Formats: sequence, structure tokens, C-alpha cells
Amino acid sequence: MGKAPELTFAAELDQPVRYMERTRNYYLGLGYDTPYVWAHYIETPFTPLSKPLNQSVLGLITTAVPYDASKGPQGTGAPYNSAAKFYQPYCDSVDGDIDLRIAHVGIDRRNANMEDSACWFPLVAATNAVKEGRIQALSPHFYGLPTNRSQRHTLEIDAPIILEMLRADKVNVAALIPNCPICHQSQSLLARYLEDAGIPTVIMGAAKDIVEYCGVPRFLFSDFPLGNAAAKPNDPDSQALNFELALRLLESAPAPRTTVQSPLRWSTDPAWKLDYSNLEKLSADEISRLRDEAEKARITARELRMKSVGA
Repeated sequence: MGKAPELTFAAELDQPVRYMERTRNYYLGLGYDTPYVWAHYIETPFTPLSKPLNQSVLGLITTAVPYDASKGPQGTGAPYNSAAKFYQPYCDSVDGDIDLRIAHVGIDRRNANMEDSACWFPLVAATNAVKEGRIQALSPHFYGLPTNRSQRHTLEIDAPIILEMLRADKVNVAALIPNCPICHQSQSLLARYLEDAGIPTVIMGAAKDIVEYCGVPRFLFSDFPLGNAAAKPNDPDSQALNFELALRLLESAPAPRTTVQSPLRWSTDPAWKLDYSNLEKLSADEISRLRDEAEKARITARELRMKSVGA
């Protein structure tokens, strides 16, 4: 008889990051003494496909924003830029020059790639799926969902606007790609809303705890840094694989709360998972600086929100 294989285990660290716990501790450490209450549901809506994907129009919904040079640094290595935030849903053509950025949200700036937009917006993979006959067509537009801490605002204001846009474009199914922790919650709330309205959805995300805590119909989880939920950088094979997994999940999910984990690994070293919003890795001076930056960002975001409401 052959020798039995030795038991080998992954490092204890190599598990999905607990973003709700991490961000709670982070903001408490910065002096914000009221922890955020995350959306949490038990019952989850679920709409099966009404027709095959090769007869369906698919819409892409992002929390990224079109680049605007007047709003400051938004490229590779850019710090969190609250000036680039948006507060009203938008749609834009899938044709032509598309330049979406993610500097306005709380992504993992130490590990996520901010240059290759395929990491957060799978337009190329979706276009290839149309060419291969996996889906009938992409909708003529893609759609932008604001990252909003107010769950009520997302459900009562933003989600109906997105639904109206999808219906105008005759969208049958939707893929939702979030970036930061709050993005994951906003997209989860939108997925629930769209399913109630009869549009099947799949979330391609990286914050497993937030999405599953909220409760969504279909979730493709990639254990990647926040901001890169769609694919690994400069890796067309990972783009194609993850998007195909999302399509299969749309086709085969038997019930709500179906999660599929992508087999792709970000790195053989899981140490990157310790970086995001981890006060234990920061000095007192760094924490003080981050506290000042967070307060300035909060004030800037509030001013932009008020201008948006006034408009």
C-alpha cells in the first residue's frame, strides 16, 4: 500500500477578511463612537431566469465613476478622494472610450490594482461573452450606483432610478460589481430590489461577510483585495473565468443565498489580508493623521451631497 498523504492546512490567516469587524474597530479607533449598523435580512428575494442567457440582455452595474480631471488625483496610487464621489445614479454608453476610476471609495489601496479597470469593471469579458453567444447582448448603457451609507436612500431613491434605467434598456439580467465595504452593501440592497422587481442578478464581490449578512440571491465571491472583485490585474484568463462563473451562477442557482467562490487566488501569501483598515499595523502618528483625513473627507462628502440634493 502507498503511503498516506500528509495532512496539510492553509494558514489560519488565509480566510475571507471580516470587513464588518475590521471597519468597526477602525472607526472606533479613530474616535467615531457609534458603530455603523449593517443591513441584515433573513428572507431573500429570488427571481429565476425567464429565458436562457443567449436570449437575454445583460446590464452591468458599477460603483466606479467616470474620470473627471477637475476632481483631483484618481489614478494609480491615488489616496481616498472624496471630491470624486457621486451621489446620483448615472448611465453611460458601453460604446466608445470608457474611463472608470475607484479613487472615491474605500478600497484596499495597498494591495488592489488601480490601473487595470478590468479588475472592477468586466466590460471586456462581457463583450466577449456576447461574441461567444453566451448572452444575447449587453444593454446599450452601463449603470452607476452611488456608494451611500444611508440604506434607506439606496432603497427608496437610488434603486428605483436604476430599475427605471434597466427597464428602459430592456435589461433581462444584471451583474453588479461593488468595490468598497459600503459599495458591497449598496449593491446587495440593489440586487434585492431588482429581484423583487423581476430582474435576476449576480453580485461579483470581494467582501463576503457584508454581502452574505445582507442576504442576496446570487453571489460570486473572489477572495481578492477590495476594488478588484472582477479579476486579477492584467490577466485576461482571470477576467474570462470569473465572468463565466457569474453567468453560470445566474443560470444554475437553485435558491436565494447561493454563493460560489472563485477558485482564483490573489497570492500564495495571504499576508495582504492584514492590511485593510488594521489599526494594529499603524503608529499613533499615523492614526492621528488618518483621523484628520477621515474628518476632512466626511465634511467634503457632506458638502458634495448637499450640492447634489440642491441640483
